Amino acid sequence: MMKSNINRRNFLQKSTLISAGLLLSTTGLFSFARNVNKASNNPPISYSKKINRKIGSLEVSAIGLGCMSMAGVYNPPQDKAEMVKLIRNAVENGVDFFDTAEVYGPFYSEEIVGEALKPYRNKVNIASKFGFSYNGNNVTGRDSSPQHIRSAVEGSLKRLQIESIDLLYLHRMDPNVRIEDIAGTVKELINEGKVINFGLSEVSPETIRKAHAVQPVAALQSEYSMLERVMEFDILPLCEELGIAFVPWGPLCRGMLTGRFDENYIPEPDFRRAGVPYFTPEALQANLKVTDLAKEWALKKNATPAQIALAWLTAQKPFIVPIPGTTNQNHLMENIGALNVEFTNTELKELRTSLEAIPTIGFRNPESVFQNL
Repeated sequence: MMKSNINRRNFLQKSTLISAGLLLSTTGLFSFARNVNKASNNPPISYSKKINRKIGSLEVSAIGLGCMSMAGVYNPPQDKAEMVKLIRNAVENGVDFFDTAEVYGPFYSEEIVGEALKPYRNKVNIASKFGFSYNGNNVTGRDSSPQHIRSAVEGSLKRLQIESIDLLYLHRMDPNVRIEDIAGTVKELINEGKVINFGLSEVSPETIRKAHAVQPVAALQSEYSMLERVMEFDILPLCEELGIAFVPWGPLCRGMLTGRFDENYIPEPDFRRAGVPYFTPEALQANLKVTDLAKEWALKKNATPAQIALAWLTAQKPFIVPIPGTTNQNHLMENIGALNVEFTNTELKELRTSLEAIPTIGFRNPESVFQNL
């Protein structure tokens, strides 16, 4: 399997770590620019300033941390002690919004997050999700019946070692339960103090409106990145209309926007890039042109492609809070550093024009936003 010489891990491993918090040096050898242009000696941005955004009643860091991969999705399950260290390092460097779900593992991600954040409970916001049924650790289907929601929440509270979930999402719609009944059950849990805010994931505008009429929806989570932009058609305008925050998963498009892969990349068969339409050989050849565009802007901004991709997302709307996932301390600090990348309005228009001129392959069609996935 061939991978690009312009490799995220290659340019990150030269970074200089300082202090127990593993802060990346802003004057060290960490330089994406040197990997792609010998004439540039400026290091990419690797420190961060504090920026907050609103999600319902919560005030959260503008970039959160997705904790799915810690339980093993694109990689084997990670050592709990190492992931606890990573999460605590995130807290110490300004991240206070953490995203998990009972299905990640299942259950293992919530256990990691619970242990890691227990000392910081009053300083952080924890999001989790319900919506699946299990036989032991095997997912057996979808179940959002009121009784099952209550059982799922009790399990999550125990694993997370908290008394209330700051943001509770319906992970995927159960076709056998009305959204009004799901929202009504969460409303009862909010009144009981077990949940603070209600969220939805991968649902249609119609479902959002029906749920919002019963219990105000604080956040919607779906895939959104420089490559996957279908949410811009009807979902983002609806979020703006109703005052709903948007939390993109996959903001780096499963790593494609980091510069890690080249057109010869073959997805590992055991993990979730295999079979993904935008990772086929034909699609990679087309889609990596967007990564090349991110690399070009990385040189302009003394940043990395990943930082450009995250900064572009946060610049689209003031209610967008990306949750890049990682199991790597260096990547964590790189992602946090995206908060220092700023675009002028002219630059955003230029970047948008360039993006829309690049044909991509394997992404959702506009009609998909009207479906519950």
